[in-house]
Amino acid sequence: MTTSIGKFTKSFFIKLLVGIIILPFVFWGMGDVFRGGNQNVIATVDSKKISTQEFINYINRLNLNEKQLKNLSKTDLIEQILSDYIGKKVMSLEIEKLGIVVNDNALRDIIKNDKTFFKNDKFSRTEYEKFLIKSGITAPQFEKNIVAQEKKRQFLSSLSGGIVIPEILVEKEYRKENQIKKIQYIDLETYHSKNKPSEKSKKELFDRNKNIFFTEFKTIKYALINPEKISGSKEYDENFFKQLDLIENNVLDGQSFDETTKNNNLDVSILKNINANKEDNEKKQIKNLPDKLFKKIYNLNSTKTPEVIIVDNKYYLAEIERTEKKYKPFDDIEVQEALNAQLGFKNKIESNTSIVKDISMGGFDKEKLKKFADENELTIQNYELKSLKQNEIFSEGIIKRIFLTKDGEVDLITNNTLTKSFLVLAISTKFKDLKKDSNEYEQYEAKAKLNLINKIYQSHDTNLNEKYKVELNQRTIERVKNSF
Repeated sequence: MTTSIGKFTKSFFIKLLVGIIILPFVFWGMGDVFRGGNQNVIATVDSKKISTQEFINYINRLNLNEKQLKNLSKTDLIEQILSDYIGKKVMSLEIEKLGIVVNDNALRDIIKNDKTFFKNDKFSRTEYEKFLIKSGITAPQFEKNIVAQEKKRQFLSSLSGGIVIPEILVEKEYRKENQIKKIQYIDLETYHSKNKPSEKSKKELFDRNKNIFFTEFKTIKYALINPEKISGSKEYDENFFKQLDLIENNVLDGQSFDETTKNNNLDVSILKNINANKEDNEKKQIKNLPDKLFKKIYNLNSTKTPEVIIVDNKYYLAEIERTEKKYKPFDDIEVQEALNAQLGFKNKIESNTSIVKDISMGGFDKEKLKKFADENELTIQNYELKSLKQNEIFSEGIIKRIFLTKDGEVDLITNNTLTKSFLVLAISTKFKDLKKDSNEYEQYEAKAKLNLINKIYQSHDTNLNEKYKVELNQRTIERVKNSF
């Protein structure tokens, strides 16, 4: 399955430009790219396999701090690191195809002009040798890295070299974040809260969706994959992982849980009829199963489909043997909460849509805003924004939207989750001066340049997508993720 190389290469480009280690990258829209397969391969790029060990070695070289290591299993950081690594692979392939080279003379000039190796304002062979010893790297290794970096620099320069950013773009970038803006606003949460769902509407919604209100009770089976049992060793060594791969491949080929555990002499545990809160039919709490392991097993997607899972660096074979649904009545507390939330959200969207329509038709100005407030017993607040920084009222995202509102105009502004909605009237706007010789100018010039370069890269990534094929092994990604 071919996927967008842009998602990978773009992350690496940006990393080079802004000098960060890990990018805030997620696999948007990757869906069916993820697949099973050999668990020793985490990804393929242009039919070239990336082994699990190769990727783990890469992670180790990043020297992540303790907090980052702890979050590897809880966040998308593994995916971010993988995207970074794949981005490098893709770039190397493109550089190779383009035939970019760095000859010996160019390499010598790069090293001899590096002030790291200067003494008395000129290149010192002694300083160079000291650096190599201190860094624990040989001269050939260091020179190989220099050549690779120079090739990447040339490649990026070929895409974005010679770009001159007009002052107007720098000023535009600066004004996005630096305004003194006086506004009037109405917090619409009070307005929305008045539109409480009727019992009739809740009952109608419930009757149409009875089948979604239920508690699931599952019977689960699991077994610890003990190294001594499958490989005769107490350690998670190479033999263990070979046997583990064999178990996983057998399971993928359709071998049952019972057959697999019997063939490998694994001790099986069974828990019957438990819900997501780890309670049985009589609401008794199950205590002999760790929470992390329980959640992993309970959230398996399919019944009678065993899977290998990892919890706290231990490997288990687990499956859902049976699932039973117990449907909830209309007056159930959780049902009522869900109905109120769903209908409340629907009412909020409808009322916001109506207000936006009125605004687009010229239905709101300063006078009409006051009339709307009076009719609905709402309070108009005065406020002055001086920076993009999030405050006690507005998030940074909402402030960005407010900054885009022209003086005299009314806008309805919400956050991404629609938990906050505001009617905002822009009263006046003053822009802070940006001096051309200031550090701020350089900062916003860099931002404007980066935005422009990203657009160039996005266009180039479309072409790369026609050249390279990337496949990810989700099972292996999860194994790596949960091994930390």
